[in-house]
Amino acid sequence: MVARETPESAQCLCPSLASLNAKDVLRRKHKRKSRQHQRFMARKALLQEHGLRSTPPEPGSSPGTEAASSVRQHPRAESGGAPCSRKPTPRESAGPLPSKCVAIDCEMVGTGPRGRVSELARCSVVSYHGEVLYDKYIQPEMPVVDYRTRWSGITRQHMRKAIPFQVAQKEILKLLKGKVLVGHALHNDFQALKYIHPRGQTRDTTYVPSLLSQPSLHARTRVSLKDLALQLLHKKIQVGQHGHSSVEDAMTAMELYRLVEVQWEQQEASSLQLHPEDREPDSSTDMEQYMEDQYWPEDLAQGTSRGTGEAPGRAQ
Repeated sequence: MVARETPESAQCLCPSLASLNAKDVLRRKHKRKSRQHQRFMARKALLQEHGLRSTPPEPGSSPGTEAASSVRQHPRAESGGAPCSRKPTPRESAGPLPSKCVAIDCEMVGTGPRGRVSELARCSVVSYHGEVLYDKYIQPEMPVVDYRTRWSGITRQHMRKAIPFQVAQKEILKLLKGKVLVGHALHNDFQALKYIHPRGQTRDTTYVPSLLSQPSLHARTRVSLKDLALQLLHKKIQVGQHGHSSVEDAMTAMELYRLVEVQWEQQEASSLQLHPEDREPDSSTDMEQYMEDQYWPEDLAQGTSRGTGEAPGRAQ
């Protein structure tokens, strides 16, 4: 009989023990949560005391108080760390983005009577940081009479891998579209490319001496790229008997531009504000249409060369 009562009494005590154990577990959990909450509140109060945490604005608080609390959310700015918003540099505020700035240089050979006509034989384009974006030899439209190797660096061997002028022109103009174009004596390059870049997006480094002496941008002071590189950049270019390198010349022009970029772009910006009509459309937008005869002056369009249907002025 005793053996029977023991399991029955154990069965009666089990539910009460289980309920007690459950209550103890809940009580312990509650104590842990309350301690965590107390520690959290203590840390919160400490942060608020040191101004490192914003407090919710009270009803009727002034906007200045709310602004001050938002400033406190960035403690690194107060402690000398990196600020969240940095002040733009002069280049960022005044000049174009580096991705929108390229430099160009062209090498020409002589065609036509006695080789006096200059035609494009090589073109190089470099980025703001000097990376080569384009560098190809180009077959002139007329037979080459004078390679001008001493200055151009072009030889007969280079013409074996040259591409047709029309192909090169499309590739180059596509690369120049919408860009700020840097170069030295750019009128010669434009004549060889049969193209005119918007004046507001052109930076001719022949004006660099004028910028350094602070006269008007319209002062026509002509100094060779070789002399400017030696005097301002302390580097020698166009040396040796192999002629000029269009890549080297384009890189040097970009270096000169970067040397005076801040004051140049500030003058361009002020000039544009005074004369907003100087803002011109990009003439490369519809270059193929522009090259058609109907868009050329009548005196050029009427005279064709040997029945080819081309305006003679375009071969220069």
